[in-house]
Amino acid sequence: MARVARGDERAFQLLSRRHLPAMVGLARRILGNAGEAEDVAQEAFIRVWTYAPRWQPLAQFRTWLTRVVVNLCLDRKRRARWVDLDAAGEVVDPAPRADEKAESNEREQMLTAAIDKLPARQRSAIMLTYVEGMSNAQVAEVLGTSVSAVETLLIRGKQNLRRTLGGVIDKDQ
Repeated sequence: MARVARGDERAFQLLSRRHLPAMVGLARRILGNAGEAEDVAQEAFIRVWTYAPRWQPLAQFRTWLTRVVVNLCLDRKRRARWVDLDAAGEVVDPAPRADEKAESNEREQMLTAAIDKLPARQRSAIMLTYVEGMSNAQVAEVLGTSVSAVETLLIRGKQNLRRTLGGVIDKDQ
């Protein structure tokens, strides 16, 4: 980052190549839209370049960048309108055992819809912990809060998911 702060384009390209795929993936999981995810990741890297001279190494670069991406995603989610899942239609699977695949897809869609309906901070805590595999301490740093607050967000998020799904996800397992 010190080299990027001095205007070193090669250092910026190296950071981008190393971290861009993970940041696009994170944004896609939070936003549910690949096109918007790429926009968010690009915007995050524009901020890396722009704010590099003011960057303070108080946290690891990846943690700081993850926080930027999460915040950009949360901003977009606040502005975005919800789209009914019925508008997406159903996917037909012609492979053998298509009924099982369709049922699995339906459960996955229900889970995704339930996660999307969580409050933004609960959704972010769940995604960062269970999808990105971050520790509670890392999630706390990304969200700018305490570990106990992250634990509370996770507990409430899981309670809301159980309430919304009503046992649908584990009924066959």
